[in-house]
Parts: sequence; C-alpha cells; structure tokens
Amino acid sequence: MINYLIVPGLGNSGEEHWQTYLEKSGNNFYRIEQDEWDAPNCEDWIKRIDEKVQEFDLSTVVLIGHSLGCSTIAKWATVYQRQIKGALLVAPSDLEAPLYTFPAKGFDPIPKDEIKFKTIVVASSNDPWVSIDRAEYFSNNWGSEFVNIGDAGHINADSGFGNWKEALEILNQFE
Repeated sequence: MINYLIVPGLGNSGEEHWQTYLEKSGNNFYRIEQDEWDAPNCEDWIKRIDEKVQEFDLSTVVLIGHSLGCSTIAKWATVYQRQIKGALLVAPSDLEAPLYTFPAKGFDPIPKDEIKFKTIVVASSNDPWVSIDRAEYFSNNWGSEFVNIGDAGHINADSGFGNWKEALEILNQFE
C-alpha cells in the first residue's frame, strides 16, 4: 500500500482545501504537521518531513506538496537524499519573485537540482504566486513531469479546489 504524506504550505491547508479532502479520503493519508505554519523555518520543516517519512518503508511513500510545501519537498530531497516512491508538487510558490514577501526563513534559493525520485508538478496558467514559465522551469530542473491545468489560480480552496477528485487520478500515476 502507498502511504501518502501531505505537505501543506504557508498557513497550513484549511478544511475546504483539496489536501484536507485527500487526508480524509483514506487511512493511508497523513498530514505532516509543523510547529510554525505562519513564519516557517525551512530547517524545521524538512526535519519534520524526514521524521515522518522514516515511519514508513521508503518505497511506499508519496509526498503531496502544495505551494511552499513544494519547495520544502525539493529542499528535503536535496538535503536528505532519501529514495521514496515519489512526490506530487502542486502550485509551487516562487519564493524568489518580488510578490512573495511572507516570512519564510531558509527556503530560498529554490533548489534547482534534479530530484532523484518520480515527481509530477501541477501548475496553473494564472497562479498569482508562480508564473507558468517559472513552474515549468522548476519542473524541468527537478526532472518532473509537468501538467498545466489551465486557469486555476493557486489551485487551492479560494480558487475552487476543495474536493479535487482529479488529484486522486494524478496520484494513481505513482502506483
């Protein structure tokens, strides 16, 4: 059985967010909790991912990141070099863009190294937190499959992505 570990971004993912719906969809979905959701420290966040990942057979683990969670996964992959089954990276925020002014310590620069396990980047053509070109740039550097789902905003609850059933379909690619 695959174990899906959910890695929310800044502020966590609320009750109407697609990550929360995924978490409630099966007993093999787990949210990685952080001590500080609003002023995150990268070192703490990647350590928390590593602690949770090691609770499972690594070959069964798929990480599911959103927004800052995507950069967190890329940093974790670079630092810890663990071989897991894969990662779904949805709407990776561009921390290097002038618009990104949130307090997030240690997340930039965004890793440009290839991620050594299967990854899929899902992006939107009108995401305010990352241009489609930058999302594709990250995807290419990470060695990810790239999926552009069109005008979908930040692919979160505010842009209508609550019970996002297509996420489960994308996750089937890791089986």
